Amino acid sequence: MAPPNQPTPAERLREFVEAQAPGGAFPSDWNTRFARAGFVAPHWPEPWGFEAGPADQLELDEVGRELHVPRPLNPIGIGWAGPTLLVAGTEAQQARWLPGLLDGSELWCQLFSEPGAGSDLSSLSTSARRDGDEFVVNGQKVWTTLAHVAQWGILLARTDPDAEAHSGITYFVVDMRSPGIEVRPIVQMTGTHEFNEVFFTDVRVPAANIVGEEHDGWRLAKVTLGNERVSLSGEGALWGRGPTANDVLQLVRDHGGTRDALLRQRLARLYAESEVLRLIRLRTVSARVRGLEPGPEASVRKALSDEHGQHVMSMAMDLAGPFGMCADLGPYGEPDRTGWQYGYMYARALTIGGGTSEVQRNILGEKVLGLPREAGA
Repeated sequence: MAPPNQPTPAERLREFVEAQAPGGAFPSDWNTRFARAGFVAPHWPEPWGFEAGPADQLELDEVGRELHVPRPLNPIGIGWAGPTLLVAGTEAQQARWLPGLLDGSELWCQLFSEPGAGSDLSSLSTSARRDGDEFVVNGQKVWTTLAHVAQWGILLARTDPDAEAHSGITYFVVDMRSPGIEVRPIVQMTGTHEFNEVFFTDVRVPAANIVGEEHDGWRLAKVTLGNERVSLSGEGALWGRGPTANDVLQLVRDHGGTRDALLRQRLARLYAESEVLRLIRLRTVSARVRGLEPGPEASVRKALSDEHGQHVMSMAMDLAGPFGMCADLGPYGEPDRTGWQYGYMYARALTIGGGTSEVQRNILGEKVLGLPREAGA
């Protein structure tokens, strides 16, 4: 909370927008100004944010939506890499990478999953062999979002092949323009390729790019994955992006409601799901701004939000009826300016990416309910 007679963060944001973007004319360097003012990640410590509390963050979100404030697009950098650098990065690493990460001028990707190490990430085989002040990396990663446009990547690689599975793994920051890195697109049924395969052939990474301690990467991976589950369960139905349940409900209201009792039940379910997710988000945000690492509630919210996203997009296509077969039409046969068609196809990936729904339920069973670990294959 702001001290007495001091403007609240939300009031500061209004003043900032009025001063920097009068009349809603956002300048070309808006993202840089916005990041330097601490509004991209207001809950981060200074100088990157201003340690905003949960209530302040919610008010900032509301003001941002009201004023149509654009934000830098760097989901992996801001949501996953940044929090990990704050936990374990050196001052020099934070000074080098956080400014471009926050203003979106340097995009980031995550190099974790492998063809033989998806849900069982600790079995990864990509190797990093020390050679003086550098490590030589060889291996393959898969399902790497934005690898084709990212400048930097967070990489897990095995630095001690003789150690136990969860040990001997080191957390690196990798320059994606390094010689020896090959990126191949994975085209989805949406026609786009956010995902990629990445191949490392004798790629040299400076030892100075290790985050935390050598061989301690698994601990930091859990920090990243916890923040990933928070980031992938934002307000929009598509991993924090895109339309929401309220958008569907408003469409129905705008068309006079419905007399179909079953449809009303489904709409009520969407509303109830969205409210539960909103309340869990408040709990998660509150924990993060108190300096706590994301706990099991992040898995709860991700498991629920993934299925909720599929429910939202399925409802939109059901409202489209036969028009849903047309790529440019959405609910009620109106022109699809919201991206319902794309969202419906993309939503199939929600329960897989960032840890499958089955993995999330295993985490909850073991960490919250105290159930025994699932038997190995």
